Amino acid sequence: MRETVKKTKQRMDKAIEVLRDELRTLRTGRASIAILDPIRVDYFGTPTPLNQVANLGVPDASLLLIQPWDPTLIPAIEHAIQKANLGLNPMNDGKIIKLPVPAPTQERRKELVKVAHEYAERARTAVRNVRREANDELKAMEKGKKISEDDMHRGFEEVQKLTDEHVEEINKALAAREKEILEV
Repeated sequence: MRETVKKTKQRMDKAIEVLRDELRTLRTGRASIAILDPIRVDYFGTPTPLNQVANLGVPDASLLLIQPWDPTLIPAIEHAIQKANLGLNPMNDGKIIKLPVPAPTQERRKELVKVAHEYAERARTAVRNVRREANDELKAMEKGKKISEDDMHRGFEEVQKLTDEHVEEINKALAAREKEILEV
């Protein structure tokens, strides 16, 4: 039973980690390198993360700088940025790509909040699925006489407590990111 609860906690923690990564990619009014994380550049036929082919920098709150190690990659990087549909227009001077990050409109902020809510709901669903699987495992253990009925019910309570804690953590992460997005 202990092992089941431990695995359940690890899997629920992973769901929250994934949510935080997804929320980090949402563009707020401030420039952040994290919004470039999903971008993959065609590097000699291999999709490669942008941070593995260039130095990334944030000189101020409204600008990202991308300095490719190989200047011949500039067109591929620009293409990847436009294909990622981030709403950013790259400009280059032959050596460096500048990405001005305009403050999103109020309408765009509301869209981003909706996306954040979708991410959070997906994370809540993942946590609930982990709970269901753990409860099924506990039932099977009780049925196979590996644990007593009392142990099974204690296991259910622990799994439910973990679920409640993780859903609360998801809600806090969502509220923090929502506040950040809606700040003008």
